[in-house]
Amino acid sequence: MEVRQLQIFCALAEELSFTRTAERVHTVQSNVTTQIKALEEELGTPLFDRLAKRVILTEAGGRFLPYAEKALSAMLEGSFAVRHGSEPAGPLRIGAPESVLTYRLPEVLQSFRKRYPEVELIFRPHWDETLWEALEGGKLDMAIRMIDQVDHPQCASLRLRTENVHLIAHPDHPLARRQKVNPQDLAGQMLLLTEAGCAYRRKLDVALSAHKTRAGNITEFSSVEALKQCATAGMGIGLLPEIVVAAELKRRQLKALAWTGPEMHIATHVVWHKDKWLSPGMMAFLELLQEKLQAA
Repeated sequence: MEVRQLQIFCALAEELSFTRTAERVHTVQSNVTTQIKALEEELGTPLFDRLAKRVILTEAGGRFLPYAEKALSAMLEGSFAVRHGSEPAGPLRIGAPESVLTYRLPEVLQSFRKRYPEVELIFRPHWDETLWEALEGGKLDMAIRMIDQVDHPQCASLRLRTENVHLIAHPDHPLARRQKVNPQDLAGQMLLLTEAGCAYRRKLDVALSAHKTRAGNITEFSSVEALKQCATAGMGIGLLPEIVVAAELKRRQLKALAWTGPEMHIATHVVWHKDKWLSPGMMAFLELLQEKLQAA
């Protein structure tokens, strides 16, 4: 099994096109076909189905993919470790939710870039459902996760801080004028929420279920910025971390409801695979996160 074969396999698994894979790895299409066939023969099983003009990863290919990604990632890390020693360098792939990336990390990134110019920072959005696969497969080196407790047995983690989360609405909304808002008051209301995998969204779902309360309608957003703009326009009641809406609350474009239900605050952790080698770049980023973000 050769490194080139693994590189071509991983590229084809993403592109699902022999033509685009050839362009990506700077070779001819016939060589991609030859390398994949050789790898399949060595493993004794098809890794891709070729159906008419479609290329589909087989079940065996799906099982092999995270190991191939991890092998390539480890080789890259080893190469940088040899060339740069203990000096932080090379790519550092970090997953972060939009709210943290936009409102918590800019100061961290500015300081990190000045201190460690040889590190190539790569940020990617993540969802809780796919985070573990990304860490295990080496697509991410670490991730920032908004969740009260990290309970995956293969994850190491460091708690950074707790974020306040508010139900927010336009100041003219009827519930914005209430001195108390409980879960039952949300019955029949238009709710503007992040997608179902979001930890603080789950808290609201649990609270409504416990009080046998159903919203009138729920509009889901993959972007907290889009959600905030719709709440500001008076389209419904949103649920967002305070850091996302702090400016709008101060300008009185939004108002935090006087929520009397279960607390909605959420912890923020940085997580990584417990068996992963902590490169100098990872160590440096962890230290800076603690310096800039960890609550006293």
